[in-house]
Amino acid sequence: MTKHADDGHDWDRLIAHARAGEPHAMDDLLAAARPLVLRRCAKFLPYRDDAEEAAQEALLTIATRLDDFGGRGSFAGWVTVIASNQALQTYRSMKKRFGDVESEAAGDRPDPRTTSVIAGTRLDLLDALEQLQLDHPAVVEAFVLRDLGALPYDEIAQLTGAPLGTVKARIHTARAYVRERWSGPATTL
Repeated sequence: MTKHADDGHDWDRLIAHARAGEPHAMDDLLAAARPLVLRRCAKFLPYRDDAEEAAQEALLTIATRLDDFGGRGSFAGWVTVIASNQALQTYRSMKKRFGDVESEAAGDRPDPRTTSVIAGTRLDLLDALEQLQLDHPAVVEAFVLRDLGALPYDEIAQLTGAPLGTVKARIHTARAYVRERWSGPATTL
């Protein structure tokens, strides 16, 4: 049984009922996963509305790809990967849409870097992650799962299919890279 002390859900039961097509089972599964998904998206995106949008997209992905979850690693870990990827995709999409240039259309949203240390730091981290993805794509997933998703090393190894030592090395590489490029306040990741 996949039941975690931190969330109290019997994921195996919820997944089995949803896969069996029982009435309301998918709704129950998604309702149970929603707080986890929203927390993960909110770690990346500084505005609640953006995090909500990313969470909705992630929940849709979870619903449509539930059969892809094979039990390698925990369901919460799988959900974390989907939510993290969706939040990053939402950020990239927003950045592409709005660019770094202030526009009249974005005028109702002040620059988070000037209004909130926390929100600005998130954006700086997203920028560093985006560059990390370009320069060292193999290390991003492990870094995100460990430092933003708070998953244990062994679960990251299961989810990624990489040996534990490789996972630790990737996380170390990513941390050093992000630390070197960090434009926010000095911090320990």
